[in-house]
Parts: sequence; structure tokens; C-alpha cells
Amino acid sequence: MIALALAAALAASDFRPLDPENTLVIETTKGRVVVEMRPEMAPRAVERVKLLAREGVYDGLQFHRVIDGFVAQTGNPNNRDGGASRHPDLPPEFQFRIPAEAAQVAVARSDGIEGLVGATPFAGVRQPDGRLRGWGAHCSGVVGMGRQADPGTANSEIFFMRAPARRLDHEYAVWGRVVWGAEAIQALAVGEPPKVPDLMLKARVAADLPPAERPKVEVLDERGPAFAARLAALKAEKGAAFTVCDLDLPARLAD
Repeated sequence: MIALALAAALAASDFRPLDPENTLVIETTKGRVVVEMRPEMAPRAVERVKLLAREGVYDGLQFHRVIDGFVAQTGNPNNRDGGASRHPDLPPEFQFRIPAEAAQVAVARSDGIEGLVGATPFAGVRQPDGRLRGWGAHCSGVVGMGRQADPGTANSEIFFMRAPARRLDHEYAVWGRVVWGAEAIQALAVGEPPKVPDLMLKARVAADLPPAERPKVEVLDERGPAFAARLAALKAEKGAAFTVCDLDLPARLAD
């Protein structure tokens, strides 16, 4: 509710639109969820999620493992841990390397940096050539690929962070973040599995929807002055305890 109130107080020019080709629209039994996908961080994961959405694999699947204060998992065709699609497993994408200009650094410390790639949080280090080596920061709303014990077993399962859990950093491929519908993720029935699991009714790439049916969601521009002011206020409030997980980008529905 705080993010929505903040969004209402900002100007339309403070927001940026989403790229339809890298936006996943999920209709759930608790409401619509919109995810901004970031192929810069995990290109194979984004490619796989798009493929499975376009094949209809995700339609009707259960949120088969939902833990309060932690995570919500779905995406397995057998509706339980260990399921997989007909496609081969993916290699690990736990780290990425990008040009410095592809990210917005929020805080720099002696041992590294934290910031955003689009709306998705990351942590990392600057390399001698000026590029950034980073990994997804498991903050609320972050979306990643589930896997088994072997690091190279990500396939179809996806998870949504219901709270920060930075112990997962370096261990899973982060490929985006929920920018609309976070309340739906928080409202999912809890259990391993839940007694009455909630469902992903449909999952679609926004670019595949007719223009009139695409969500008109815009997020706060992380390169704009309104974001800079919000970041400065949060850092002043949190002091040395500030982390990238304190950054929750407001979103709005465009007129």
C-alpha cells in the first residue's frame, strides 16, 4: 500500500514502460501478477520461461510449495518438487557480467556494490575492465529458477520470493522481479503442499497478447530524479544498515 500511495504522488514522467517481449503476465487464483524479466542476468532462464509460457506448460499449474516469510514455488508439470518439462535442464546462471551502464548502482561499499538491473536487485563487484560481475539478490518479489541438488538441474520450476533470503544469493538463477501483483503472491495458500493450492491459471508473454489486453503497468524509472530522491531518503533512514532489498520500486497503471 505504501508503494501505491507513493506512485500516486509522483508524476507520469517519473515512470517507464515495460518491454512487452520481456514481461510475463500471470493470471493466478489470487489475481494478476506481472513480472519484468531481465535476460541480462539469466538469458537461458528467460528464454525457457518464455518458451514454456508460449507452449502453455504453465497454465493450470499449482503453487505446490508456499512458505510464509520465504518463497512460493510453481512451474512443475507434476505439481510437486522434482518435476520437469520435456526440455533439457539448463546450465547454472548464478552470476552474470554486464557493462556498468546496464545497471543502476544504489550503494558502493569497500567489498562490493548493490543496485538494480531494471527493477531486479543484484549484488556484485566492479571488474578491472569497468564491467560488473553480479548475482541476483533474493529480495521480496524476486523471481528465480528452482532446481534440484545438482546446480545444473533448473528446468521449468520457478519461485517467487515472499521475503528477503539473501542466503540464496549465488545459488539460483534470478531472472526478474514482480512489479505488479505482489499482494497476490503474499495471499497464496500456504503449505508443502497447501491443502487447496492456488494456481497459475495462465502465463503469457505480454508481446503475445493483443495490445488492448497487455497490462499498462509502468515502474519508477531507476535512472530518474524521483528514484534518486527515494534512494537518498531510504539511505538516510536506514544508514549503514541499508541494503538493496530496502528498494521497492513503485508501479502504476498508465492512463
